[in-house]
Amino acid sequence: QVQLVESGGGLVQAGGSLRLSCAASGGAFSLYNMGWFRQAPGKEREFVAAISHSGGTTNYANSVKGRFTISRENAKGTMYLQMNSLKPDDTAVYYCARDRRYNLGSSSLDYDYWGQGTQVTVSS
Repeated sequence: QVQLVESGGGLVQAGGSLRLSCAASGGAFSLYNMGWFRQAPGKEREFVAAISHSGGTTNYANSVKGRFTISRENAKGTMYLQMNSLKPDDTAVYYCARDRRYNLGSSSLDYDYWGQGTQVTVSS
């Protein structure tokens, strides 16, 4: 059974940085594309970023492009999201997920396994 566990969330002031981690177990991590999503209170879950199985290709939502960087270490079974220049609008629960369609898609329907989420709060 695939398990994904996020960590690294917290409270940060606007303009600050955080690095999220997603530790995977129970599956062939290196064979799958992976992604990050987020969900703010009262809003739908939205795509943040995705990375190919090798780490060579990435895809970002326009709202985070230039501020967030997705990466992975297959030997450690871990994916990361480096978040810089954080804004209050980035406040949300952040989820990592496994891409089952191999297309670095932005739809949550393209992802099959999900972590439990980690809270990121950006104060103004």
